[in-house]
Amino acid sequence: MKAVVMAGGEGTRLRPLTSNLPKPLLPVADRPIMEHILRLLRRHGLTSVVATVQFLAPLVEERFGDGHELGVDLSYALEETPLGTAGSVKNAETELADDTFVVISGDALTDIDLTDLIAYHRRKGALVTVCLTRVPDPREFGIVLTDDEGRIERFLEKPTWGQVFSDTVNTGIYVMEPEVLDLIEPGVPVDWSADVFPRLMEDGKGVYGYLAEGYWQDVGGHESYRQAQVDVLQGRVTVELDGFQRSPGVRVAASARVHPDAELHGPLLIGAHATVEAGARVHGHTVVGAGAVVGRGARLHRAVLHEGARIGPRADLHGCVIGRNVDVLAEARITEGAVVGDGSLVGRGATVTGEARIHPSRTIAAGATVRTSLIRQTQARASLFGARGATGTVNVELTPELAVELATACAGTLPKGAVVTLARDHGRAARSIKHAVAAALQASAVRVHDLDDVPVPLARWHTARQAAGGLVVHTTPGDPDALDILLLDEHGADLPNAAQRRLDRAFARQEYRRALPDEFTDISVPGEVHQSYLDALLGALGTDHTGPVGLRIVVDAGHGSAAQLLPELFGRLGVEALLTNPGPDRGHPTRTPEQRRTALTRLGYAVTSARASFGAQLDPLGERLTLVDDQGHPVEDQHALLTLLVLHTTRRPGGTVVLPVTASRLAEQLAAPHGTRIVRTAAGAAALATAVREHRAVLAADARGGFTVPALAATHDAVAALARFAVLLARTTGPLHELVAGIPVPHVQHVPIAVPAAAKGAVMRRALDFAGRHGYLVDTSGAVEGVHATMTNGDWVHVLPDPARATAHLWAESADRSTTRSLLAVWRDHLEGGGFPGALG
Repeated sequence: MKAVVMAGGEGTRLRPLTSNLPKPLLPVADRPIMEHILRLLRRHGLTSVVATVQFLAPLVEERFGDGHELGVDLSYALEETPLGTAGSVKNAETELADDTFVVISGDALTDIDLTDLIAYHRRKGALVTVCLTRVPDPREFGIVLTDDEGRIERFLEKPTWGQVFSDTVNTGIYVMEPEVLDLIEPGVPVDWSADVFPRLMEDGKGVYGYLAEGYWQDVGGHESYRQAQVDVLQGRVTVELDGFQRSPGVRVAASARVHPDAELHGPLLIGAHATVEAGARVHGHTVVGAGAVVGRGARLHRAVLHEGARIGPRADLHGCVIGRNVDVLAEARITEGAVVGDGSLVGRGATVTGEARIHPSRTIAAGATVRTSLIRQTQARASLFGARGATGTVNVELTPELAVELATACAGTLPKGAVVTLARDHGRAARSIKHAVAAALQASAVRVHDLDDVPVPLARWHTARQAAGGLVVHTTPGDPDALDILLLDEHGADLPNAAQRRLDRAFARQEYRRALPDEFTDISVPGEVHQSYLDALLGALGTDHTGPVGLRIVVDAGHGSAAQLLPELFGRLGVEALLTNPGPDRGHPTRTPEQRRTALTRLGYAVTSARASFGAQLDPLGERLTLVDDQGHPVEDQHALLTLLVLHTTRRPGGTVVLPVTASRLAEQLAAPHGTRIVRTAAGAAALATAVREHRAVLAADARGGFTVPALAATHDAVAALARFAVLLARTTGPLHELVAGIPVPHVQHVPIAVPAAAKGAVMRRALDFAGRHGYLVDTSGAVEGVHATMTNGDWVHVLPDPARATAHLWAESADRSTTRSLLAVWRDHLEGGGFPGALG
């Protein structure tokens, strides 16, 4: 008698374990499920076997070959497309035409007595005998009702509880006579229970049910997969296992290496060539697969490790499944229900919790906490926050669900009834995510001032005057596929690092506040916000604005919402302005770097054609400003900073100007003759805004197109900076290009270095060591982030790890461009000398 093993299933409910492994090869107690089935067939004398294969069929054939090692004669019937449970057997008809045969699933675990099943079939003279079993919850199976003689009277596939009429279900194991195959059309998808058996019953053919006494488990999902491991280890199912009993319930393969100081508490299984190091604690219902490594001090309980998994020192795994060749680094924690797919990396100290599904070849950064599935995104960060708040690819990393959780966590840091500003850019994705954020804030008893589509600086300005905080949803600058959720403090500035860390912890622990039904809030829309902002801006210009400016300028509004403010602003200033790209382009809410450069070139042509005094390009968010001189040439960001500094200090000497450590040291030389003090701070926007308030600054800039007019707000504002620049330039004799030419050229350069997240600390240590050994003076004031090193001749280098990406940033300045490049090259070579791959931009 022959047997058919149905081994074509994809196992979609078991992904990510079956993302690149066919379900029959999924290991139970360190052996593929199908191997357990082949061994069962052999024990009952069924040694001539044909396997029906479809999904990743070559892997099945490679694993079992001709079956010789398992004592069976194994052949294969390949389905080009899925043919259903009956169609797949029909596809193997040439192997089955001569005699009674058994059909059994290759992805269920069982020790049912097949010999008795076959004997029952023969006693009844049945055409088909369906093997049945009883289960507590039959809703995921096909319920079967039989009469007193064992004839099947009724089938019902996957019923609801209201439809359940029995706890007796179809196991998918059948004994059949070959003439059954005559009823199946070749090459057509056909199912046994839905198509063939009902037809046989209508024709009065003998379809019988055999109620089995043995163990049967359909390994259909992650919970049943873990339960199958437990059942094998507890001896509830009879299967053949390798190794020897080291102690009661502890089975260890002969080739495994277990350190004498390791603690083993059964039932558990340690597979061939596996290693358990000193101090490791491997507790009950754990399977350590072939070649897997459990590091020193690691703790495993009810964990399933597939072949080649490596668990680092002091890692803690509980109730989880770890795929093939996964690296779990030191002190990582993986909890109940989590599944990590093949080839993934769980960084040092990272946590994977809940029902998270980490799909194959994903990276979880050191210290990251993952509570939701990581599917399309390639990595999870240790923090929610990047350079611009919470950021990520739309509907991949930054989803409506994450936005709701983030907004809820943020609301929990504020008292009930507090006011929060909410704004967005004009992109469709930002609009949708903003609705999710608004609902979350209302459900957390926080009042919402919805400004809708406004420039980011206006949202900051409003927050500083009327709210306890703010959230702005906008497209990530330069990346149309990503969104940022910018979180603002009570000053309208970016949330400081300490507050970000508190919010990160609250988010990771899901410490959310839920409002009672009568505490849900309304959304209000403040009136005349644009008008109030413009009044405040004109007031902030003070005595600099004493009459019509009288300039002609060209402004590229970048299709951003700042264009809503510019016509009235220019009219009240007395500026003749040509406005380009004024309307919102909802399909393109940001510009790529290439699009920005192209638009800048066109702006230069427009400036010369209009004989304008200068041109200005605003980014779509209204935060950054790029200048073009009267000859159509863009003014580099560092040079533009110095130009505005000269204009300001000449007109209004004295005061304090706040600049980041990455801005040119020429600023001190230009400011000193006018009695103006330069205060240096960290490069981030939050640090800059804090320094502006603390030092009562009169001007601030970040050397990347961000300018601050402190009389209006402590944060970057391209519209305010444009107005200030126009007013100051109008009071200056000579064209802009001559003014720029008279200012020394700064030679600040920047390159990024690719650095793994876990190596950022080592890079900073190497930077400190290098600076100390080569005579640099390192800033230890705590006012700057990263390592800032200065030579006695004024040359300086700044090294700063990126908060979100696997990158470190390197800036330098020297007397000329070539010397600066040489300085960068020396430092880059040293920092990359630790074996970190480099990538210069």
